[in-house]
Amino acid sequence: MTDAPHPPTGSAAQPAASRFLLVSCQPGAEEGLFLTQQLMLPQLMRAAWRRGAVTFRMPEGMALPDASGLPFARSSALSLGQVTGSSVHELATAAAATRSTPHHLHVWQRAAPPRRKPQEAASADVLPAAVELHATVAAMLGCPPASDGSDAAAGSIASKGEDVLSIVIDAPGRAWVGWHTAASPSSCWPGGFYPGRLPEDAVSRAWLKLDEAVAVFEVPVRAGQRACELGAAPGGASQRLLSLGLTVVGIDPADIDPRVAEHPRFEHWQMRARDVRLRQLRGFDWLVTDMNIDPSSTMDALQRVATAPGTSLQGIIATLKLPQWKRAADLPAWLDRFRSWGFTPTARQLSSGGRELCVVARRPS
Repeated sequence: MTDAPHPPTGSAAQPAASRFLLVSCQPGAEEGLFLTQQLMLPQLMRAAWRRGAVTFRMPEGMALPDASGLPFARSSALSLGQVTGSSVHELATAAAATRSTPHHLHVWQRAAPPRRKPQEAASADVLPAAVELHATVAAMLGCPPASDGSDAAAGSIASKGEDVLSIVIDAPGRAWVGWHTAASPSSCWPGGFYPGRLPEDAVSRAWLKLDEAVAVFEVPVRAGQRACELGAAPGGASQRLLSLGLTVVGIDPADIDPRVAEHPRFEHWQMRARDVRLRQLRGFDWLVTDMNIDPSSTMDALQRVATAPGTSLQGIIATLKLPQWKRAADLPAWLDRFRSWGFTPTARQLSSGGRELCVVARRPS
């Protein structure tokens, strides 16, 4: 922990008095968080931070910032300070005293990892501690019990407009406490972790990332629409789109998993995206890509399709890989490129992804 200023500790901390924002992020993503915050929300001042959790001082009169200004934030809340206790009951008592009667309680460990595969068990170092603390505080405050199946966080899923008390376990006997009103899908989920699971029959993790992107950005994909995926192999994202009722063309010189390739609404163009003739790119509603290449190359491939004569895309769902965290500084320029093509973009690091950003860009209605 740094020696930077920090909000008051214990039950004296109240939302009206706190001017600190409590943010959690993917462990290791702090550099990306700081770079984009300086570019997109420079009025925030970095305060205390550890791996996976950061506090920012907000200037007087500033409301809680919109999540689009902090694309690497997994969750954000008004900080109520830190609490300590030599036992779970003492820690729970201190946390419960910071704020009364929330609709929901969310508890997770600062460096909690997401579940990667359906067969993986929850981390023994993460889930039991969060579950025990959640159960104790929830009983004190009368909050709903934790939902079944939580992997890295304990809590119940909130509805938009409901108040949430968050507890971020920093170390044994010490935790941060925050308060927010759920406004976006991710702010409804405990710790901002997507509650969806990767099915046993999914051909790759791209299935889950596409699933989370549709949920967190509230993408209006619907049955009967047409989607084009650049770099589709082995077919995970296309598989999820097919399950939503879309017709999908996957462009990739590599082979597609037979479970996807043999689907009646899937067509494989076995070639490089740059070799597809522009007139073939007409008639798609959605453009999707999750290619493991430099983000500049991904942007060039997207531009070729999005700006092709006669195209009428409703939106783009794109994963931009970050070979180094410092490339996060290029995000504003990438978003400007989407705008120059006539789209309104929003970026977020998905909880099911790695060192990358997901951008969803939609045509203004």
